Amino acid sequence: MPLWPNSDETLQLLNNAGGGDAGAVNQLLERHRNSLRRAVHLRLDRALARRVDASDIVQDVLVEANTRLADYLRDPRLPFHLWLRQLAKDRIIDMHRRHRGAQRRSVDREQGMSVPGAGGQSSINLAGLLPDAELTPAAAALRRELEERFLLALEQLEEDDREIILMRHVEQLGNTEVAQALDLSPAAAGMRHLRALRKLRAILGDTPSQAGWT
Repeated sequence: MPLWPNSDETLQLLNNAGGGDAGAVNQLLERHRNSLRRAVHLRLDRALARRVDASDIVQDVLVEANTRLADYLRDPRLPFHLWLRQLAKDRIIDMHRRHRGAQRRSVDREQGMSVPGAGGQSSINLAGLLPDAELTPAAAALRRELEERFLLALEQLEEDDREIILMRHVEQLGNTEVAQALDLSPAAAGMRHLRALRKLRAILGDTPSQAGWT
């Protein structure tokens, strides 16, 4: 299930917002709130996730997006959801820098993403991000185990590799969207994705068919 809302509806709301419809602006931002929160959860390391509520970061991003929306509408270089996620990414980077500057020793002792069992409410639950009502209890338990292995393997990747895996396989962005977000050509984005997949599969020790990332 894609992380981000339907693009056709987003385009209609953007058109209405550009025409001065304040209600469309509010609806546009609210319909992206949950997607932003999930994207933020994916990128908070354990130390920061225990101290900062992702919902607070999302609220800050939505306030900034509201302030800058007129500028975006005049020059929409990125699709709206990619623009929003870039604002969120910048805010997360800023939060990490400020938090490490204020409490360097305590944060640096707690590196890593928010993985299952590692951080209370901010732990990532991919089953929650990708629900499947058809799974039997046994199948659901197996999926949770595989998801935990996947997240632990992600921790061992370099940041660029981890980011493109999250973008393609959790956010379910297409290669063209990833290329736009990373300011790469589609070919370069595809090659980076392929290299990241190879590294992830090597860590997992799975064949491509077992890993399920095609």
